[in-house]
Order: sequence, then C-alpha cells, then structure tokens
Amino acid sequence: AEADSDKCVAISTQSSVEEMVLPGIYAILSPITVGFLIGPRCLTGLLGGAIASGMMLALMMANAGGAWDNSKKYIEIEGAKGGKGTETHKACIVGDTVGDPFKDTSGPSLNILIKLMSIISLTIAPLMEDDDDWDSWYYGLIPLAAMLIGTYLVYHFFWRDVADITAPVGVEKMEAVKDEPMSATKDEVEVGNDGAINQS
Repeated sequence: AEADSDKCVAISTQSSVEEMVLPGIYAILSPITVGFLIGPRCLTGLLGGAIASGMMLALMMANAGGAWDNSKKYIEIEGAKGGKGTETHKACIVGDTVGDPFKDTSGPSLNILIKLMSIISLTIAPLMEDDDDWDSWYYGLIPLAAMLIGTYLVYHFFWRDVADITAPVGVEKMEAVKDEPMSATKDEVEVGNDGAINQS
C-alpha cells in the first residue's frame, strides 16, 4: 500500500500545535505571575535560571542532534560499521530521525523562549518599579489563575481522551494473515539505500 504522507503531516501538525499550547501559556504568564506575586528580585532569579538551563539544554540538543546526524553520514559515506543495510545503519537512521529536529528546531527554539520571557519581563518592569517583595501579590493571582484555567482547558480538550494509535489486530485478521502465502522469499527482499526494505 502507498503511504499517505498528507495524513501523516496533518497528524503531526495537529499534535504539535496542541502540545505547544500549554508551554506557550506558561512561557508568557510565568514571568508576570512571579513578578507581581513575589517581586522583581524573584523575577530576576527566574530569568537567570531560564537562561542558564535553556542554554545548557540547547547545547546538549545541538551536540546530540549533530552526533546522530553525522553518525548516519559516516556509515553511508565512509562505509563504517559494515556500511549501508546493516543493523547499525538502520539504528542510525532512527537516531537521525530524532537528531535532525534536535539540532534544527528544538535547540534553536529555546533561544526564542528565553527572549520571549525576557521581553515580557522588560514590558512589565515599569509596573513593578520601586516595589518590594509581596507588595502587589494580589495582582499576581490573576495570571496564576489564568495558568490554572489554561492547564485545565488543555487537559479537557486535548489530553483527556488519549487517542489509540495502535493498529487494530483482531483474531480473524490474524488468521487471515497466517493463511496468506508469502509475497516474497528471503532472497527477493533487499534493503535500499535509506534503510527501507524493498520487495522485488
């Protein structure tokens, strides 16, 4: 059967958008909550922690993704570890599938997260001028409540009903598969350059 790539892209896009709603809410509202609920000094600590942890995570993703990507190229170009078609090559293809988003999307996106939190903090900084800790804590309850409501709504609409993405396998289908003759012998199956199994 021919792969339905459009359906795969639609599923991935919908899932990624749904999964990004809650992190987006937290990234925007957490500086506002901490700044008003506790104070400017705590907000400074939040930003310092976000920069330090985000930088380390981004470096890890860049290095790990590059290592996965280059390991597949090393096997394909240099013929290391037996070259193409080996179990090592198949494992590196799986690793490259994770490594490309690591070094190209997930790692660089942390830079945007740090910038977003910093810009929001700079925007609300004049409202906290000359404030001491816990001076305007009641204002911090508003974004805190918004975060809690957003968490509940995301859970209610996206996470409550977990979709079953496993293939339905029934007893009748299993029996039908057992009775069918093999479409290709062992000698007629060959592994392509990309690691996929092709039947001749």
